[in-house]
Amino acid sequence: MWQLTWLRWRGSGWFCRVATPAPALTTNHRLGIQLAAIGVLVLSFDALLIRLTNADPWDVTFWRGLLTALSMSAIVMIRDRHRDLSVLRRYWKGMLLISTIYGVNATLFVLSIAHTSVANTVVILSSSSFFAAFFSWLLLRELIRLRTWIAMAVSVAGVITVSAGSLGLDSWLGDILALLLALSMGLVLTLMRLYPELPRIPMVALSGMVVMMLAIPFSEPLELNMGSYLWLAIMGLVQIPLASVMIMSATRYLSSPEVSLFLVIETVFGPFWVWLVLSEKVPPMTLVGGTAILGAIIVHSWLSLRAGRT
Repeated sequence: MWQLTWLRWRGSGWFCRVATPAPALTTNHRLGIQLAAIGVLVLSFDALLIRLTNADPWDVTFWRGLLTALSMSAIVMIRDRHRDLSVLRRYWKGMLLISTIYGVNATLFVLSIAHTSVANTVVILSSSSFFAAFFSWLLLRELIRLRTWIAMAVSVAGVITVSAGSLGLDSWLGDILALLLALSMGLVLTLMRLYPELPRIPMVALSGMVVMMLAIPFSEPLELNMGSYLWLAIMGLVQIPLASVMIMSATRYLSSPEVSLFLVIETVFGPFWVWLVLSEKVPPMTLVGGTAILGAIIVHSWLSLRAGRT
């Protein structure tokens, strides 16, 4: 049943009522915050590794997908593969949908990095919290806390600030790709909340295969130098699988808007690693917008932990 929007005080804080109630979130909020924070911190090295490969973006996309699929498939085979496969038989439609969208996300990220600054890509990506909130309301009928709405509004203001600094520049294509990435990331995080039973590791493996297939028509993966293969191996065998599994696992304990807010960690550290190693400067407007978004995630996380203790 649809209901009108209102604000109501309920125990530990204000709530924004946008639809019929959703089931209560898993109580281990602290574990969800830890998984999301560490996962996104690992992910923050992604842009630096892409730059260090010094290769065509489609070649990078191909190897990222292939190596991620291989590493995650090996883990599935070593673990209790029968348990995972039995779940997949029951929820194969959800698995296929989420893995496909997640694979598209990985492709959009590489292409965006190739057409705009790292700072612009990761700052715009942080706006996925806005889209995650919309999809949570649309698909899950979740109650979104007022503090989450406020944090999302600050994040959107930060994205607008960053985008304003790119007007009239050649980086507009990369900015558009980053915005599409933010939208699809919000959707995939919400879908993972919809299917909490799905094992995360096989999902990452399948998404890697999607990435590889998307890149095949446009790539020449065997024409790279040896140094490129080294960075691609680190990315595809260690960094991407580890970060993806942790972020996906966080959706079992946090709402999708809350998980997406942690992408702000990449907003700060992603450009920092690239500046530290490659001296790529951060645009001034990106610094302003990024500072606003970082403040939003810090305050939001602190309020969430405080509410959980009371």
